[in-house]
Amino acid sequence: MSKTVIRGGTLLLPEGIAQGLALLLEGGVIEAIVPQEELEGADALFIDAGGLYVSPGFIDLHVHGGGGFDFLDGTVEAFHSIARLHGMHGTTALLPTSTTCPREELKRFFQTYKEAVSLPYKGAAMPGIHAEGPFFSPAQAGAQDPSFLQIPTRENVRELLDGSDAILRVSAAPELDGALELGQELSRRGILASIGHTSASSEECEAAAKAGYSLMTHFYCAMSSVVRKNAFRIAGAVEAGYLMDDMDVEIIADGCHLPTSLLRLIYKIKGPAHIALCTDAIRAAGMPEGEYLLGSRSSGQRIIVEDGVAKLPDRSAFAGSVATTDRLVRTMAAVPGVGLENAVRMMTATPARILGLQGKKGVLAKGADADIVLFDSGVNVRRTLVAGETIYQSEDTKTVKP
Repeated sequence: MSKTVIRGGTLLLPEGIAQGLALLLEGGVIEAIVPQEELEGADALFIDAGGLYVSPGFIDLHVHGGGGFDFLDGTVEAFHSIARLHGMHGTTALLPTSTTCPREELKRFFQTYKEAVSLPYKGAAMPGIHAEGPFFSPAQAGAQDPSFLQIPTRENVRELLDGSDAILRVSAAPELDGALELGQELSRRGILASIGHTSASSEECEAAAKAGYSLMTHFYCAMSSVVRKNAFRIAGAVEAGYLMDDMDVEIIADGCHLPTSLLRLIYKIKGPAHIALCTDAIRAAGMPEGEYLLGSRSSGQRIIVEDGVAKLPDRSAFAGSVATTDRLVRTMAAVPGVGLENAVRMMTATPARILGLQGKKGVLAKGADADIVLFDSGVNVRRTLVAGETIYQSEDTKTVKP
């Protein structure tokens, strides 16, 4: 049956929360949003939302893995398993993300992505790739393997960008020699340039913005703040993120990486229109606590998961996260002054706009992709649809033909 109707839910629309409306899905898009009674008796598959929230699907700009797999494992099984795991938690689109790694692993990552998206699977869509590195500051490498860091020379940039036509985003440290030219080249190719793993001063970040950088990778994490030089205070990347009104930031709102006080501060200054929630999830997402590898099984970094977060073995820093998007929404919605609607916006409409997909993804509207998630008041996901097809359904959701 080509048509699907979702009724009986509380819709999170761009103009606000609405009840008494139904979604008509056809051909992978939202065909109409109309009063429920107009679709009674329609020749369609009916999904009874049963009072659940009906939201645009969650969009995650930064994912390394989940369910025991990392994208750098370089197998179709890994790609599909990660997409399936995150789809169970409401993610309908994600960017497979690399870490610094040997060149042959990065090439295999690019090749496997192309194969994985060409095959059928049930999970979050993967519209493109995020290359996190290798152009980072050694002083802010964090959990990235410093032995594979590079300077963005013309040759290195060409090798990275020509490796795949699916790269949608590159994270880099703007203070490196060649980084401003990198930003200009990314802009020329229509690739999102993001500031990350950086020791840059505020002035260097402002120069980067002029060169095309428009996003900050996991804001506060592996990022410079105020330092003293010759006794004088120098503002860093964090301060630049606040000073530049048009600069977008992504945050890992898992309740561990950033305390509530900082979540409140970021929200107060940047607002939901310039904040994207991201998981930065590693292979341990959806798995028991213990020891794991960040990156491939052959050259990944050993990390430990405890207290609901991934850490370096010496516990000196976090190492990605084990979060899923529903956890981010749940955490952010509980921050004073934010609320559910704005938390959802930072997981849907804002990342869609950052990717240039506004109006197509991240919104419940006529003509938008039928990427939809149903969840309860505790943001527990009950059903996920990608392009109108159910990829995850809990046992207590209903599908009926009237």
